[in-house]
Amino acid sequence: MIRLLGSGWGHVRSLLPERAALAAMRRHPRQDLLAGLTVAVVALPLALAFGISSGLGAASGLATAVVAGSIAAVFGGSALQVSGTSGAMTVVLMPIMGAHGATGVLTVGVLAGLLLMALALARAGRYMALVPAPVVAGFTVGIACVIGLQQVPHALGVDARPSDKVAVVAWHAVLDFLARPHWWAMSVTLVVAALLLLGASVRPTVPFSLVAVALATVVAELAALPLARIGELPAGLPAPSLGFLDLSVVPSLFAPAVAVAALAALESLLSASVADGMGGGRRHDPDRELFGQGLANLVTPLFGGMPGTGALVRTAVNVRSGARSRLASLAHAGILALIVYTAAGLVSRIPLAALAGVLLATSVRMVEVDAVRAMFRSTRGDAVVLVLTAVATLMLDTVLAVILGLVVAGAMALRAMARNVRLDAEPLRHDLQPHHTEDEHALLAEHIVTYRLAGPLFFAASHRFLREMSEVTDVSVVVLRMSRVTTIDASGALVLGEAIERLERRGVMVYVSGIPDGHHQPLEALGVVARLNRAGQVFTTTTEAIAAARERLHSTGIVPRLAG
Repeated sequence: MIRLLGSGWGHVRSLLPERAALAAMRRHPRQDLLAGLTVAVVALPLALAFGISSGLGAASGLATAVVAGSIAAVFGGSALQVSGTSGAMTVVLMPIMGAHGATGVLTVGVLAGLLLMALALARAGRYMALVPAPVVAGFTVGIACVIGLQQVPHALGVDARPSDKVAVVAWHAVLDFLARPHWWAMSVTLVVAALLLLGASVRPTVPFSLVAVALATVVAELAALPLARIGELPAGLPAPSLGFLDLSVVPSLFAPAVAVAALAALESLLSASVADGMGGGRRHDPDRELFGQGLANLVTPLFGGMPGTGALVRTAVNVRSGARSRLASLAHAGILALIVYTAAGLVSRIPLAALAGVLLATSVRMVEVDAVRAMFRSTRGDAVVLVLTAVATLMLDTVLAVILGLVVAGAMALRAMARNVRLDAEPLRHDLQPHHTEDEHALLAEHIVTYRLAGPLFFAASHRFLREMSEVTDVSVVVLRMSRVTTIDASGALVLGEAIERLERRGVMVYVSGIPDGHHQPLEALGVVARLNRAGQVFTTTTEAIAAARERLHSTGIVPRLAG
């Protein structure tokens, strides 16, 4: 018991910040502070825009960037990760906001935080890396489409009609615009989006998002353009409170919380992996990253913030800006907090159309065209999984889309594995002793057939194996050579036993040779080889099995002994 408690506490302690990681924050303060400033400039318009898109408001997006960004910077498993609001999370939160309101979203954030911390304690971080690349790519494409469609009402300067389908909202926005067209909002959106896309291709290190939003705000103010604005923001973060928490509705919010936690885990670990590749081979700790994100999501709702994740765009900017430690992402959160306290009045005048342009450009840049094209060129299965996941993300539900993508990808992988199981007839002559006569070789070859069973014998391949074995005819003995079998599960073992029984009912004796170490258990547990063992028909080598089969044929008179 003491040993188990010590082991459990050791794992909890491994999830907490290390002294070395915190000490690294003092090594390159100038580089980290400059990187943090750059990321804050990029993060400000995104935090505002995603907060508004979620339905919780710009203040909620800022609270998430400040609180979640600082907590995850200290407790997360990546030294270069930047956390905050994200487009994918916004898409997940919209239906929760519509069904349960702001208090429901905040409660879901707390529950998701607890679930993420539980995943970290269960050491589940390593398994998130098993999500297939086509699923991730399809999910990203679908989220990009959803974010783009979400911006259509703001981009056209019309009120969004209530619906949980973004395509429906966008379609009605277009109809409303065509009924009474007005061009200022569309013009601002397109100019901002174009400036971001063109600027990013020419000078990727320049924070064009802030420049474009600032210019749009100045022009809108000076020209008194009829554009909807963000509106009043609180001059600072609210005091922490659990007033939103209603325990009676927690059971109904558990399923949405699972969806939010799954998305936060997937997106954060994906972003951390990208940071590893960009940051010179550093390795993040996936369990610690889950713990840090869980703690951040547990605390952020107390300040009115929406659930957050590791943010891929801001993390990439952080690495490209020369960040060397956690100080950069911590500084980004501090700078945003300073903006909240000192410039809330200026931020409130930003046109919603300008933020729509920022998110439109973000949605375009989210899709890596080369990676998607490579998936389509890879295999037909990869292309199917990518398209299916993208369409499901757009039309159904984000978490359901990932689950659907995983199921289809898994089914295709099983199908590919099932094709690898082979049952090949092999010549008998090489398995007989050299002193046997040619006549005996020929006579035995008429009655004994050897089959090489290779590959995985599991549920997806078992029926094919049974069909092929049932086609064996006109022999007295079948020797199954199993030394190249890679996997046997319960279904495969049962089908193997059924195939052996079918052969024996037709008067064919079955001998088995070369069962690999580790594969005896399912065969013995299901009684497949027990009877053959008792009858002396299971052998280590094929030579021994054929020798025993020859003796049985001689003793029964099926094959007479020939003089050598």
